[in-house]
Amino acid sequence: MKHLFKSVLVAAGLFLTVGAVSAQQKIGHVNSQEILLLMPEYKTANQTLETFVGTKRTEIQQMDAERQKKITAFMDKQKTRSEANKETVDKELQTLSTEIQQMEGRMGEVQQKAEQEVGAKREEVFQPVFEKAEKAIQAVAKEKGYAYILDIAQQSVLYFEGGDDISAAVKTKLGIDPNAKPVAPAATTPTTTTPATK
Repeated sequence: MKHLFKSVLVAAGLFLTVGAVSAQQKIGHVNSQEILLLMPEYKTANQTLETFVGTKRTEIQQMDAERQKKITAFMDKQKTRSEANKETVDKELQTLSTEIQQMEGRMGEVQQKAEQEVGAKREEVFQPVFEKAEKAIQAVAKEKGYAYILDIAQQSVLYFEGGDDISAAVKTKLGIDPNAKPVAPAATTPTTTTPATK
């Protein structure tokens, strides 16, 4: 009976200690999306990525234009086919058909490579921006004594009320007007165009 009583007292003491520590920890929140959209580095990274995507898109469009020329040549050649020239024309049509298929295969490879390159470029240009924002959030949290910072821009935060919004302090830390609001919504992920098939 004494052991049970001592166990209950120890458990109650631990519970009260944990409760007191938890009560002292500060919780804050931040809107990382808003902060990122206001960072000049984010805008520069986005422009760099859009330029890169445009280059890849142009490359694929040029290949598709060549493919379209071959398709047109194939259809024009098909119109000239007659009983008298069918053997010669059929050989030419077969050659054109093979060339078109090869071009489509190369376009598929270029498309796949372009998507990989765009993904790598996206990481290259945005990773330093994300790291800078994260460091600013961590610095403000430490300066202001927060134990936890929730990001309300992430879908994993299902509900929040109360706590302190440190977004303005993070904006200030990054040299952004603390009252600034982003003009445009978050940029969509740029992708390259998909080549048309014959």
